Amino acid sequence: MGILFVQGAAEDYEGRFALTLPDGGAGWLGISRTNGRWVGQIMWGAGSVVPVASVAVEGDKLVVTRVHERKERGPDGRETTVQEREVIEARWVGDRLELTTRRQTRDGWTEPRRFTGKRIPPLPPRPDLSRVRFGESVVLFNGRDLTGWRPFGGRNGWRAADGILINDAPQPPGQHISYANLRTEREFEDFNLQLELRLPPNGNSGIYLRGIYEVQVADSYGKPPSAHGMGAIYSRIASTENASKPAGEWQQYDITLVDRHVTVILNGRKIIDNQPLLGCTGGALWSDELRPGPLYLQGDHTSVEYRNLVLRPVLK
Repeated sequence: MGILFVQGAAEDYEGRFALTLPDGGAGWLGISRTNGRWVGQIMWGAGSVVPVASVAVEGDKLVVTRVHERKERGPDGRETTVQEREVIEARWVGDRLELTTRRQTRDGWTEPRRFTGKRIPPLPPRPDLSRVRFGESVVLFNGRDLTGWRPFGGRNGWRAADGILINDAPQPPGQHISYANLRTEREFEDFNLQLELRLPPNGNSGIYLRGIYEVQVADSYGKPPSAHGMGAIYSRIASTENASKPAGEWQQYDITLVDRHVTVILNGRKIIDNQPLLGCTGGALWSDELRPGPLYLQGDHTSVEYRNLVLRPVLK
């Protein structure tokens, strides 16, 4: 949860904004008015899209106050919840937002850190997929080695064997090793993607379209559909049903991305039907939704296997 205060001409701060965070990571901010009341949502780095507590307009600046909670154990061994406020201030400079963030701790306020934001252009109309033309198939994985791919972000566990793209990511008891993700060297705009995958029990991965929209890959068999389960657009769009198979079985994805709208077919069942994408998801390579990007596979959670990755680009 968090708090937002917005100002300038009120309409100047209404909309959706792509953020480039202080560490260079991707973020997102959405502000709207409901029944005369400001409401907001925010996504920061690797997290989910979460609601904020309140939104208001104040002078010529946007002030975002977020409340962070963490657990802390005292000398007596008792665990308590500690809250800290983070205040983000923003002003328009030309066509972009210039922002600062600082946090209130027990020792006082931290020094402000700077970052930027840009308004996201309005979504185009829902595309008529029956009229979309696709180009020749691009085989992304040759089944023999990692040609055309490169790992990033941690210890590499990716390898090829017997036509399967394998991520070996064992975790010692009580520890967490950060393993590498894997991205294509090539970058793409809109496309249809088909692939197969296999998860271990409690497995967790993700397929990032254009490097920014995560289609969730998780051992969700038997669970209710959600925005964090198999087939969802992570924390943004829940699947209409849970079409996943048990861990250890091969599963099939057929995913179409056109004009910032996404369709997801899992194991032959359409679970997201041409729905709009309002912004990047946690773990995105950047927040700019209009630039081409790679296909990237999340490897930093658990082991996972992929095969038969084939992409057909949309012909413009």
